[in-house]
Amino acid sequence: MRVPEAQDEPEGASMNTITGAIVLSAAAAAATAAPPVVVSQQAGAERTLSLTVYNVGRALVRDGRRVHLPAGEVSLEFRDIAARVMPETVSVSGEGIAVVEQNYEYDLLSPQTLLAKYLNQDVILVVEEPGEAPGQVVLRRVAGQLLSMENGTVWRIGSDIVMNPQYRNLVFPEVPATLRDRPTLVWLLKSASAGGRWLEATYLTEGITWKADYVLTLDGEGSRAELLGWITVDNESGAEYANATLQLVAGDVHLAPAPRAAFVETMMMKTAAAPVEEESFAEYHLYSVARPTTLKERQKKQISFLEKSGIGVVRRYVVEGSAGLFRSRVGVQRHEVRVEIDLANRAANQLGVPLPAGTLRMYQKDRRGTAQFVGEDAIRHTPVDETITVTMGSAFDLVAERRQTDYRRFDSTSESAFEVSLRNHKETPVVVTVRERVGGDWEMLSNSHPFTKESAFGVSFQVPVEARGSATLKYRVRVR
Repeated sequence: MRVPEAQDEPEGASMNTITGAIVLSAAAAAATAAPPVVVSQQAGAERTLSLTVYNVGRALVRDGRRVHLPAGEVSLEFRDIAARVMPETVSVSGEGIAVVEQNYEYDLLSPQTLLAKYLNQDVILVVEEPGEAPGQVVLRRVAGQLLSMENGTVWRIGSDIVMNPQYRNLVFPEVPATLRDRPTLVWLLKSASAGGRWLEATYLTEGITWKADYVLTLDGEGSRAELLGWITVDNESGAEYANATLQLVAGDVHLAPAPRAAFVETMMMKTAAAPVEEESFAEYHLYSVARPTTLKERQKKQISFLEKSGIGVVRRYVVEGSAGLFRSRVGVQRHEVRVEIDLANRAANQLGVPLPAGTLRMYQKDRRGTAQFVGEDAIRHTPVDETITVTMGSAFDLVAERRQTDYRRFDSTSESAFEVSLRNHKETPVVVTVRERVGGDWEMLSNSHPFTKESAFGVSFQVPVEARGSATLKYRVRVR
């Protein structure tokens, strides 16, 4: 066998004469694989936070901190982050650093995880035993080896295998280094020099949502209204954001398809001016809260963003017919008379601001001037110069009844005649809109009131009804 030629060996190494490999001594190997310096960075005074919250259950977090790093390789533990951070979205930037590796550690300390870390290891069990005096209990420490924790626990205590032993508590020698009290981002960095510098971590987190809520207060006659808007931010991300700059994006942000009892703190006070600025942003609208705010973990916070008065409203009474009425014989039908409210989102109507989607709750003042709740409805994202239509409820004093007075069928053609009786028990006259969904190829043969063709399959009638009076709409339709 040929002996390999001599080579220069690193200090602390020896030559394996069989393989020719260079083998490092234990001391040299330890020196070569020396672990990086660990720096644990918790949120402190030198920190800036900004949140951009989207109405799709996510928020963009920018977390800037001043950190002190030694030169060389550093393991930076970035603590106090959101528990529901999306690790794949994390990035970090700062002067004089290069990121070698990034880890998201979420093996959290709990009784179950602590027990699991001590599987096949010795643990002290504190057990209760009767004392010498009657009723006396003595605590004794017993060493045991945890063998299994599937559907209970199995221990080796002395020479015995014991299942689910009774104990007061367990005593562990230490908390394993791999268990964290809360989720932590850990970066392996190369620091060009020692000293303090500013780092900013950016990531998306789930668990933060926002929505808009509106309060529309109608005057006693129901013709003018005040509109208050509230932003409600709900934080269930697993972190607190102290003195954070808060922005909210209104719009439908597209998300890639995927392969909570909260403590509530609200600020439902009327403010002199809405502390929120609005601007167009990309294809959305961005709302920026003018002053920093603290968003606690498991908290709902409400911030005023809109206050308008003197808004003109239009009230409409609607009877909606169901599809299929014109292709068969039907009996007498009773219809609810729906009450709709129109708000023109225009500057001329004392409004004219982009309104994010949300829930609009309606109140109306009674004879004593007290606002009473009269209904609520959802609104969509509404740009300026569009009209919001919401449903208040059903009119108590208006009754609508439909009767089919004739029905004829000729092969693929049918004719239907209807009477819609409207009775008004109010002290004021009203106009009721009767909407019908005809469908097919239709023709209006006769009608007692003028109609409007709203669509290819829809028609509407405006029927005036006197106070304490009644009116009847009559029409005949042919459908092919």
